[in-house]
Amino acid sequence: MKKAEATRLNILQKAFELIYEKGYQTTSIDDILATTQVTKGAFYYHFKNKDEMGMAIINELLKPTLTKSFIEPLQDDKNPLATVYNLIHHLLMKNDFLKVEHGCPVANFTQEMTPWNIDFSNALNDITNQWTKTMTAYIERGKKNGLINKDINAKQVTLFVMSGYWGIRNFGKLENDKKIYLPYLKELKRYLESLK
Repeated sequence: MKKAEATRLNILQKAFELIYEKGYQTTSIDDILATTQVTKGAFYYHFKNKDEMGMAIINELLKPTLTKSFIEPLQDDKNPLATVYNLIHHLLMKNDFLKVEHGCPVANFTQEMTPWNIDFSNALNDITNQWTKTMTAYIERGKKNGLINKDINAKQVTLFVMSGYWGIRNFGKLENDKKIYLPYLKELKRYLESLK
């Protein structure tokens, strides 16, 4: 990796960490410069402004990371209900990228930025739509393979699972403790088992 590419990636990674912890609007370019120890000139060499950097964080860091964590696990045809449960369990209890005290980075960005910035809104909507479409198609495959009740509405199940995930992430953020996830996971397992 060339020095300029390494500098740009360093800015994105350190800025993401700050934004994930403090929020986008309360993280200033000066905060980012202090953390990355790059000059203002170096920052503006790579990004026209903070919003361009924010879009790069979404497109270059969040999308690939979340695709690997949220989408790729939904590719097998073994037991879709167990796979969906295991995915959510892993995201809540074992994923090192997602911090209990900071919640879900996509949800945070969505709550903070979509009312003010259409580019952020569109990029975040793309991430959410990709997860929605993938999980819905996965559940549909489970229905076709006889692993899920054929009368189940796959899109409704997907939205229910996703909204529960986003909601419990916020409870985790408030409590700063993964124990809050356990009742949700127990009920999620019961719900998914009822779809057979």
